[in-house]
Order: sequence, then C-alpha cells, then structure tokens
Amino acid sequence: MAEHTDPITGTAAGVPFTALPPAGGADTPAPLVVTWHMLDAPRSDAAFAAALPLRAVPAWRIHLGMPMCGARMVEGSMAAGLERIRDDAMLSYVDSFVRQATGEFPAALAALRARFPLDDGPIGLLGGSLGGAVVLAHLIENRFPVRAAALVNPAVRARTVVDLVEPITGPYRWTPRASEAADELDFVARAGEFAARAPQVPLLLVSGEDDHAPLRADAAELVAALRARYARPEDVVLAPVTGLAHPLAEEPGIEPAPQLPIAAVVDETVTRWFRQHFTPR
Repeated sequence: MAEHTDPITGTAAGVPFTALPPAGGADTPAPLVVTWHMLDAPRSDAAFAAALPLRAVPAWRIHLGMPMCGARMVEGSMAAGLERIRDDAMLSYVDSFVRQATGEFPAALAALRARFPLDDGPIGLLGGSLGGAVVLAHLIENRFPVRAAALVNPAVRARTVVDLVEPITGPYRWTPRASEAADELDFVARAGEFAARAPQVPLLLVSGEDDHAPLRADAAELVAALRARYARPEDVVLAPVTGLAHPLAEEPGIEPAPQLPIAAVVDETVTRWFRQHFTPR
C-alpha cells in the first residue's frame, strides 16, 4: 500500500492535479484544501505540491494545474504561455488564465469529490502569484463555501502584473476592453464584495519581503481594505516572510524538487493557518 505522503496524479474534468492524502491514508475521509500554483517556479501542480506539501494539515491537499502549465504545456514547454504574454499581457495572459482556471474549477471539484473520500464541508483555498488571483476570483464569485483561504505573493491587481511584465512585452497599450478586464481583477477595489460573504472567509496573505515592491504594496492594501470591513479584523492576517522573493522553487520549476528552506518557512506558516481552521475543536 502506498504511503500517505505519496502523491496521486491524474486529471479531473480535464484539469491536471496532484493530490496528497491526509495522514490516515488515501481511504481516509477528510476536508479538502485546493491550490493553484504560480507561473514562476514552481509552475506546475506537481512542483507546487513539492514546494508546499502542507503535510501536517488534516485534509486532502489537491494541487490543480493552471492553464498551459505542467501537463498542459504546449509541446512540453512554457513557450506558448510566454507568447501569450507578448501578444496581450492583460487579455491573453492575466485575464485569460484566471478566467479559465476559475471557470473550469466547478466541474473539476465535482470530479474530485466523486473520486476521493472528501467530506462535504467548506473547503480551503491556496494560491500563489497568479494562482492567488484565481483564489480571489473564487472568493468574489461566492459559488461554494470556503472555510479559510491563503495567498502567497499574490497577484492582487491585474494592472500591477501587466506593469511587471513590460520588460518582456514593452509598454502595454490599454484598450477599453483591457481596462474593464483589469478592473474586474482589482481585488483591492472589490474588497467590499469579499466582506459581503456570509460567513466572512478568514484570509492569510503571505508576502515575501524580497518580492516585487508593487506586489507587496498591493498585498498590504488588500489586507487593510479587508480589515476595515471584516467584523473580526483579526481574521485577515498579513504574514511578511524575510528572505522570500517571488518564486518558491528554483528554475525551471516544472518537475517536483526538494523543498527549499525558504519554501519550508512558507509551508509552516500556511500549515499553521489551515490547522487553525481545519483542526476539530
């Protein structure tokens, strides 16, 4: 019989996943924590599972692949995704990736529930970088109950991401359509919609002190905006991590790799958060 730490890989409604069973093994019913990886390293579900395995969380941790990443790479490389950035950083890259990852999740979740012994309670959500924008979009849509969520160096504002990739693309030419899409992915401006959820979702935001300065600023603004609107401001936590830049793994970040010491710090921080909200009282 496989050890409980061994990953289970497959697809759910066409979405690649790497599933890590709870401590009791693959036959153990348990809550669910779903993750979406970043497009920097680690840039696949398998690599993200290796970087942040969350082994001490009493739940299934199922890491989903982002579009055109991992098993869905075109011709085995990230070149097609890079071409999308160059083609139109807002509409072909940020908006397209977040929209697809968000839209395909309900069918993937149903398939995962049919395959694994998941309990029917609220789930946990974790996202890194652009995967963080997927989590934030789900929280805005409010289509399913969420027990707690965590973000690591998240893309809080689409315009910030577009600005950061301009060294690759050159100056971005904003159109009315692109501006409208960016407004939808400005989660500071939409903080009131988070607060309107009942119950309000506890949110941890891990921000690397060596991450891009605009991303750190956006993270701090989001935390402040949510705390001002939450009935329990302490349910929104900003966790700065000294020595953490944007990635969580070394390049190329596609295959699973040994956990870096700085990723272990993030793993411990996120694990504490989910244990706080998933451990029975």
